[in-house]
Amino acid sequence: MPDTLVPTRADSAARRDWWQNAVVYQIYPRSFADTDGDGIGNIAGVTSRVPYLARLGVDAVWLSPFYPSALADGGYDVDDYRDVDPRLGTLEDFDTMVTALHGAGIKVIVDIVPNHSSDRHAWFREALASEPGSRARQRYIFRDGLGPNGAQPPNDWQSGFGGPAWEPVGDGQWYFHHFAKEQPDLNWDDEEVREDFKRTLRFWSDRGVDGFRVDVAHGLVKDLSEPFAPWSEVSVVDRPDGSHPLWDRDGVHEIYTGWRRVFDEYDPPRFAVAEACVHPSRRARYASAKGLGQAFNFEMQDAGWCAADYRKAVDSGLSQALESGSTTTWLLGCHDSCRVATRYGLPTEVGRTPVEVARDWLSTDGATPMLDRALGERRARAAALVTLSLPGSAYVYQGDELGLHEVGDLRPEVLEDPIAHRSGGREKGRDGCRVPLPWSAEPAEGTSFGFGPGGAQPPQPEWFGRYAVSVQAEDPDSTLSLYRTALRLRAELDTDDSFAWLDSVPDADVLCYRRSGDWQVVANFGSEPVALPAGEVLVSSAPVVGGRLPGDATAWLSVPGA
Repeated sequence: MPDTLVPTRADSAARRDWWQNAVVYQIYPRSFADTDGDGIGNIAGVTSRVPYLARLGVDAVWLSPFYPSALADGGYDVDDYRDVDPRLGTLEDFDTMVTALHGAGIKVIVDIVPNHSSDRHAWFREALASEPGSRARQRYIFRDGLGPNGAQPPNDWQSGFGGPAWEPVGDGQWYFHHFAKEQPDLNWDDEEVREDFKRTLRFWSDRGVDGFRVDVAHGLVKDLSEPFAPWSEVSVVDRPDGSHPLWDRDGVHEIYTGWRRVFDEYDPPRFAVAEACVHPSRRARYASAKGLGQAFNFEMQDAGWCAADYRKAVDSGLSQALESGSTTTWLLGCHDSCRVATRYGLPTEVGRTPVEVARDWLSTDGATPMLDRALGERRARAAALVTLSLPGSAYVYQGDELGLHEVGDLRPEVLEDPIAHRSGGREKGRDGCRVPLPWSAEPAEGTSFGFGPGGAQPPQPEWFGRYAVSVQAEDPDSTLSLYRTALRLRAELDTDDSFAWLDSVPDADVLCYRRSGDWQVVANFGSEPVALPAGEVLVSSAPVVGGRLPGDATAWLSVPGA
């Protein structure tokens, strides 16, 4: 009998919007596939791999920024929100890609970066060339410095990438940048900023884009009124009341109400998913029908490898879905986090998340503590079957379907992440999860494993060849084959949003739950095998022997009449 029953949503599967239960594949364009041999992935490379994406079985792709950029922060420093970086292609290439993806039944989501622009954006160049107090400077956050000639910053606030959050411009004023100094924050109190982003939403929607991933969605509205709170207070961000001067202020939802009116101009309406790193009690507002529609739930990504952490993440995600009237999202990794197979292969530390342990591991060039690659891969496969079996949308970061590990020993001279540079080398940054994908087992041309004829940047390690698509595609036991099977079954089995916890195996680190119809899931987080209920095993992350599921494994079953 179920011990907890989560109410189902009122909407039937037939009435869902496509994104509410989609499997979305995140593409980091510069490291996905390269067709012109310059070592950087491009838009044509995405188009060339549409058959792979269709065979994988995803419903949509989310493209990280492909806009003109100096790459001070991996493309999240945008020079022009309505163009394609010439190194990645042209608008015509983008249109060709959208047509190819739509032709394969795959929707297109693009990243939009509204919190900040690049310092090379035409607006910011105009601001620097203008006087203090000018109209051009109103689009950004400029403040007078302190002391003689404004030589000191307006306050002691720090950047999220390390170092001061203020940069002098030489005339007594400073501009605010929560991230790198090449990423000046926009002033969302300015009406011109608000209207211009609506034009950007229409620009891409008119080109066939189906939705948007909103970067730093919780950061647009700020309170920079004086007196400034000291950094010791501002650095505490996890607040349930919207009182932080930089994050999750109530006024941000007025902006998204305006965006919703733009989305609803289209048939079908466009949608957006918020990257809102906020207190869980406040996440649902970003996913409301009057706002963006959906918000990322990062709790599974941060969960430790144990049934209690996973159950807490599931309960929280489903509860927030009910509160918002939308569906939640499930993701194990993205371009900002250490690869899931590596996180789960590192030793567990009491009181610390796998993400935190991995951050320290990276600072030692991936040397200490020892990484158990096989254990990490087993757990990553098991975790994938959990996330793909839950009601709501699942987001898969490119390469996780191959079981890729973090490249933890990249040389300092190839690192691009501003975290690595601004932290003075104390942190390695995020380049290790952004290494280009391996498509073939042997380097054919240049030095890459099928990524492109001119090598790959950052460079691929030798061991990448063992994880190549060409190796895994023909292996029925590979991680790629597991994903393909799970996505096919998910499409067949997931007919509604029902979910119920079932009695777990006594004294075992196990979760059991029922989904649509006869579909049941058993996830064994322990090290010892557990007996499965009588039924047909549809897919399992590790071989089931004698009706027993091994440790660090998940199985989907059909259990008629249960």
